[in-house]
Amino acid sequence: MRQFIVQQNEAGQRFDKLLLKILNKAPKSFIYKMLRKKNIVLNGKKADGSERLAVNDEIKLFLSDATIEQFQEAVDPVKTDYHLDIIYEDSHLLMINKPYGVLSQKAEKDDISLVEYIISYLLSSKQLTKEQLVSFRPGICNRLDRNTSGLILAGKSLLGLQEMARLLKYRDVDKYYLCIVKGKVKERQRIEGYLEKDTGKNTVIIQQEQPGNSDYICTEYEPLAYSSVNNSRGVKGSYTLLQVKLITGRSHQIRAHLASIGYPIVGDFKYGEQKTNLFFKSTYGLSHQLLHSYRMVFPVIEGELSYLSGKEFKAEPPEIFDKMKEDLFTAR
Repeated sequence: MRQFIVQQNEAGQRFDKLLLKILNKAPKSFIYKMLRKKNIVLNGKKADGSERLAVNDEIKLFLSDATIEQFQEAVDPVKTDYHLDIIYEDSHLLMINKPYGVLSQKAEKDDISLVEYIISYLLSSKQLTKEQLVSFRPGICNRLDRNTSGLILAGKSLLGLQEMARLLKYRDVDKYYLCIVKGKVKERQRIEGYLEKDTGKNTVIIQQEQPGNSDYICTEYEPLAYSSVNNSRGVKGSYTLLQVKLITGRSHQIRAHLASIGYPIVGDFKYGEQKTNLFFKSTYGLSHQLLHSYRMVFPVIEGELSYLSGKEFKAEPPEIFDKMKEDLFTAR
């Protein structure tokens, strides 16, 4: 027999969902069979799995050790000395400045992403135990492309994950990006369109009319600085430093949306202007898009996370971004 006491990060979810985490190799049919036969009980009583769990609920598994081991895959988290650039941290949340080149979360089974780095950090700082990972796994709340840098919001607790997921779903968190684009952007604008994915090529297409399987997108941008002269490093052409606000948040939205209206992001080899990209690659070693999530502003929040109401967080751009911004928009 094994006994489990429900902790804060396990409360609030359905009983069967937690059982599928504890016995993570067991089929659902086995879980429900054990519930029907009272081999698994909640607070000493028969349960059907639909119950919502509360802190200190008692779960008993009247199963042999061999059966439990058969249906329980060991958790073996990645250990790493990777240094997280932490902007903010409390008992529920982490705000991280992600560098370009790091995956937000796994794309393939053997990938190591920011999620693994976060879990390693929480384990090494003794904020999380390997045993707790069986029933609760911290995770990120928003994603950035591998080569987009900036603010990533991560949940350290179930409450943090759930509340941030709710705010992001309803677009209550204001997210601002900085980017450098080719061309002169003269005024602030709000643009709309429809984004269609090409999964085979891992690209998206922006259209004004809605095709079959497409998502509505909306993006706001505002010019902050403009350059149209040659400077001491020989940078030619017109370039604009933009602040972009995401109204919707779709894959590759900013990159593809700006390119579709004639303002490709510098360094973007997927949607950008190749001649421009090659110039900056040879001059600065730039091999990724100059797009940085630099600011998040929270709305009024009720409940346990109300202390975050109206809070604003900022992340400094990477060194190469700052260097190119200085050369393009201040150096003469």
